Amino acid sequence: MNPSFNICYIVGAMSLTPALRPYPKLGDYVIAADLGFDSLMAYGVNPDLAVGDFDSLGHRPSHPNVIQLPAEKDDTDMVFALRKGLELGYRRFILLGGVGGRLEHTLGNLQLLDWLTRHGAQGFLAGEKTAATCIRDGQRLSFPAEMRGFLSVFCNSGTAEGVTLQGLKYPLDRSVLTGDFPLGVSNQFLGEPAQVSVEKGSLLLLWEEKGGFYSQLPKLWAV
Repeated sequence: MNPSFNICYIVGAMSLTPALRPYPKLGDYVIAADLGFDSLMAYGVNPDLAVGDFDSLGHRPSHPNVIQLPAEKDDTDMVFALRKGLELGYRRFILLGGVGGRLEHTLGNLQLLDWLTRHGAQGFLAGEKTAATCIRDGQRLSFPAEMRGFLSVFCNSGTAEGVTLQGLKYPLDRSVLTGDFPLGVSNQFLGEPAQVSVEKGSLLLLWEEKGGFYSQLPKLWAV
């Protein structure tokens, strides 16, 4: 099996719901980041690896594969877990438990989505009713017709050139978005296939998640 076609799940501190519980398949890899260990075990999902300083968990987890990190470090537990996944050859990541808590951690995890694109990978950050990902430099992301609700498209920084939005309420054709103005906020799906693409630069995409995240995921990996 080629891990670049499988998924690496990174699970942080969160109360998992059935809609967000990971469903790893053969060849996928699950990393618990600190308190994410308890979240996974509560749903009967045994991670392949547990990493962190475990300040939130309060103890070193009882697991055969643990990497304990120092409390004072440059990389967050999430960053270390992503580095480990990349090292193992994974290029598709799902980050659970990284949104909706402390604002600085949410912003940091959104930045990591762009960091993954620079390493030839893609990540989805999924939380309660929200999902996000990034595309850059010639990539496009297609959404199926059954998607509903709002989709916001932001330039991560500087400028994003050649931005095209199709199948959405407010289309764009090879436009320029800038990192200092939210022109792409609160677009809407129309019940038809939609697509977002960018020729140069980086885009952050956020959309409403209404329980169909895993069913739609195979169609959402960027090309």
